[in-house]
Amino acid sequence: MAEDTEVRKILERIRTIAVVGCSKDPAKDAHRVPKYMQMHGYRIIPVNPTATEILGEKAYPSLDAVPVPYDAVDIFRPSADVLPIVDQAIKGPGKVIWMQLGIRNEGAAQKARAAGKIVVQDRCMMRDHARLFGGDVLE
Repeated sequence: MAEDTEVRKILERIRTIAVVGCSKDPAKDAHRVPKYMQMHGYRIIPVNPTATEILGEKAYPSLDAVPVPYDAVDIFRPSADVLPIVDQAIKGPGKVIWMQLGIRNEGAAQKARAAGKIVVQDRCMMRDHARLFGGDVLE
């Protein structure tokens, strides 16, 4: 489990977040969390094969298709679906792989760490940011 000091450092260093499973539906966490992060100065790159645009940003069908650099990958997919996403993230420019609250895949996490990535599992980026930096979570 990542400690608050480590999470704070991650959130201070990253600026661009590729959000895998970013949702078009404003009622879903996979929309609210990236919207909150965007409202707090982060650039969001939505990764969703069924969307062309989310939160005013061009959406991409996969991480492999993202043509711009990103610092972190935030994953909103079931734990069982994480490994192929992590495989793509390992090839990508992001130094951080973040699995949202309720998402854990130890095998994928070990593989990512072995490739030099920083891994956070089972934590909400929005809630951590709001708690550590002062912000109102989007309900």
